[in-house]
Amino acid sequence: MAAPTAVLRRAYGTGYMGFGGSDDPGPEVPDFEGKNVASTEQQASVAHFQQDDSVLERFASEICELLPHSVSTAYVSKGELTVVCPPAEVLNVLRFLRDHSHAQFKQLVDMCGVDYPSRDARFEVHYNLLSFTFNTRVRVKTSVDEVTPIDSCVSLFPAANWAEREVWDMFGVFFTDHPDLRRILTDYGFEGHPLRKDFPLSGFTEVRYDDASKRVVMEPLELTQEYRRFDNLQSGWDHGTTGATITGTASTAGQAPPAEEPAEEGEKQ
Repeated sequence: MAAPTAVLRRAYGTGYMGFGGSDDPGPEVPDFEGKNVASTEQQASVAHFQQDDSVLERFASEICELLPHSVSTAYVSKGELTVVCPPAEVLNVLRFLRDHSHAQFKQLVDMCGVDYPSRDARFEVHYNLLSFTFNTRVRVKTSVDEVTPIDSCVSLFPAANWAEREVWDMFGVFFTDHPDLRRILTDYGFEGHPLRKDFPLSGFTEVRYDDASKRVVMEPLELTQEYRRFDNLQSGWDHGTTGATITGTASTAGQAPPAEEPAEEGEKQ
């Protein structure tokens, strides 16, 4: 296999994202490794290449070639580059994207989780990275089930400390070697993980202030009314008229009043 720099030069030519060299023919764009972009023409050139999906697609294919055992796939969708990897290879992929001189994704902007209950590996964890040097973003994505842990990336990105705690709190994805994996949004003693699709909207417990004990107490949830389903209910309200009479599920609003029956002769007299 060709050397990494040679492979990346073949993909990019010169200029964009640092992939390339002066001996490689390619589109000329300004070198912005620590330099200011001065002219309007150079700014327009940079914007043009940053919005070119074909460049990102070549970058995606070369990442798969450079990390064949770590990357499952890489693709571009709606102008965004996504790299998919198994959970055991997350640290290798993140380290490569952070440390390689032609990538330099040194900022972890955000982490988030997604729950797909119908999948075996129901949870997706997304790492959104930013390269200040090349003004480019990439998303690293992996999937795990309820019992499979992911290696913590706090050693690579200190900003992941609270982000991983949030994913653990909301989805229950466990991160090994995390320095302080505690809940961060819910209270102490909270049961369950609120952003899982199978978590009930009402929750399991309720919190209230108890005058007798002079403190906030947590108790099992008690609903004042039994939950009922109204799948076949038809609304009895007619919002276009007033004076509606509601009987069961039918409304008499807007209907003509019933005709009066003729009175008997004795009643007339």
